[in-house]
Amino acid sequence: MESLDYLLPLVWFAILALFLFMYVMLDGFDLGVGILSLTSSTEERRSILMTSLSNVWDANATWLILMGGSLFGAFPLAYATILSSLYIPIMIMVIGLVFRTVAFEFRENSERKFFWNVAFGIGSFVATLGQGFALAGVIEGIHVDETGHFIGSTWDWFNWRSIIIAFTLIQGYVLIGSCYLIMKTSGSLQDTHYKTAKIASITTLLGAIAITAVTPIFSIFARNRLFEQPFIYIFSTIPIIGISLIIWLLISLNKKQEKIPFILTILIFLLTFVGLALVVFPYIIPPSITIYEAAASPSSLVFMLIFIGFLIPIMLFYNIYNYFVFRGKVTTE
Repeated sequence: MESLDYLLPLVWFAILALFLFMYVMLDGFDLGVGILSLTSSTEERRSILMTSLSNVWDANATWLILMGGSLFGAFPLAYATILSSLYIPIMIMVIGLVFRTVAFEFRENSERKFFWNVAFGIGSFVATLGQGFALAGVIEGIHVDETGHFIGSTWDWFNWRSIIIAFTLIQGYVLIGSCYLIMKTSGSLQDTHYKTAKIASITTLLGAIAITAVTPIFSIFARNRLFEQPFIYIFSTIPIIGISLIIWLLISLNKKQEKIPFILTILIFLLTFVGLALVVFPYIIPPSITIYEAAASPSSLVFMLIFIGFLIPIMLFYNIYNYFVFRGKVTTE
């Protein structure tokens, strides 16, 4: 029974990490395309961008809903504490997502599309900004009492470091959105997004370097984890691999390759996730509450695992099938 108490929270931590990665990877390019739509010079170009998302974006957002529900069931203490401490960033994200969803649907049937075009782009930007601030709040650490309940300030998450993290995430989403559009478009529109991908690659790299340099200075928890044995050897290789992937990405963009940039961007996001998971684990409320302290009862975790475990392959198959059916480029026709 003790081994089960140890294994189940570990399994659910891995499941939540999978859900979060799938959301960031899939809805990340979705949000990136929304932000890029603000730069479209003509309605025809903007329509191509919107059409590239029309058949896939509903499924992309499903991973966020699944992650929220799973966090509530598997780690109820973490759910309550994180939402209490990051209430404002999460509300910013939700408002942005609602705004862009309404704008996307209304734009399709509107004769005057300007307002809905701007609303979709701004909603994408605001939603990403909220996600960036929420990520910064977790990295900075959440102040809790001995029972794991939030005792900090409403604005603990907001500082100049959180602004850097938020805008780096925006650049990351623009990067993966640009790489997605390289696969889905052609001609001058594709050339435009080769350029935006190059710019976003550099700005994302600069933001990542700034975060890597600043976080250990201001976060005792992160500093202890980064310089702890044997993690110091792992963390010393992650920046090298990341810079190598960025260089490879820039080379592939210069060669006008279509699929390789998107794959490389996914690998960059995956590398970032691995590094973040290693810093946080086994804490689900850094720097105080572990996954074992915040986990629900073993019976609840087993009950959820039966249904969620059945649902995961269905979700993965649906996403793969969806992208397979709607593969290919979007044209004006």
